[in-house]
Amino acid sequence: MSRQTASVLITHHSLLDLMRLDLFLKLSRLCPRRTLAQELCDAGLVLLNGRTAKSGHSVKVGDEITIRRRDREMTARVLIAPATSNVSRRESSQLVEVVSKNRLEPLGE
Repeated sequence: MSRQTASVLITHHSLLDLMRLDLFLKLSRLCPRRTLAQELCDAGLVLLNGRTAKSGHSVKVGDEITIRRRDREMTARVLIAPATSNVSRRESSQLVEVVSKNRLEPLGE
């Protein structure tokens, strides 16, 4: 492998590691806005591989993201971590695979 090829691979790999969780949630359309994704992370309602995650955590291919809302919980697996911050609607559906969707019982009832 040439030095130039190795440099390109390292740069490409570094870009994948830089995708923030809140930005990924927005790009994948799992959350409609980045600020909402940040608020969900701050409230501890977003899990990354079973652990609560902050909005700045890096997302990698194979990670499982669980988002809890009032009446539902959804788990999705990351298939592609985009290198850019602009993704078309068609491409966004290919970023994740929904693993499960569950309805939750309301609290206090």
